[in-house]
Amino acid sequence: MTASGNLYLALIHHPVYNKNGEVIASAVSNLDLHDISRAAKTYGVRDFYVVTPLANQRELVERIVSHWTEGVGGRYNPDRSEALRLIRIEISLEAVRNEIAENGEGAPITVVTDARPHPRNISYDALAEMLRAWHPCLLLFGTAWGLTQEFIDKADYVLAPIMGNTGYNHLSVRSAAAIVLDRLLGRDTF
Repeated sequence: MTASGNLYLALIHHPVYNKNGEVIASAVSNLDLHDISRAAKTYGVRDFYVVTPLANQRELVERIVSHWTEGVGGRYNPDRSEALRLIRIEISLEAVRNEIAENGEGAPITVVTDARPHPRNISYDALAEMLRAWHPCLLLFGTAWGLTQEFIDKADYVLAPIMGNTGYNHLSVRSAAAIVLDRLLGRDTF
């Protein structure tokens, strides 16, 4: 088992900000489900949680995953099916933490991603070292216009932001997840 075997991802749909700075529950994106699960499978992530308090959004995720794992989509594209089997659906971060802890490894360390620098930033190298220590780690990604400050403040660590070479910094969560996974678990990392 590689160090990625103790890494879990969660895509958080609440509490996040909308473009006006209001706290909302964002809608699930089919593209996020497909692209993040494929990146997670590529890098050996243990599970990929989709977290939303909205029942209709959880049902939507269940239908999408079922189509690609048990339905026509799974027969048409077995590779996609394999990736989407990583998806777990939960109502809250607390439910995710409890499920991981029940796996017998203890409560996971929580690491939030954010596009802005934060006083509690941890480097990719430091997080990669934690993964090699074999403690479960839950890497949290926000949707919409980002996780709320209160949510970020409750995490154990805040991962250093991805910064390009321009002043523009608004990656899709799908792109950010792929970059973060490669920085943490890419072949050149270990």
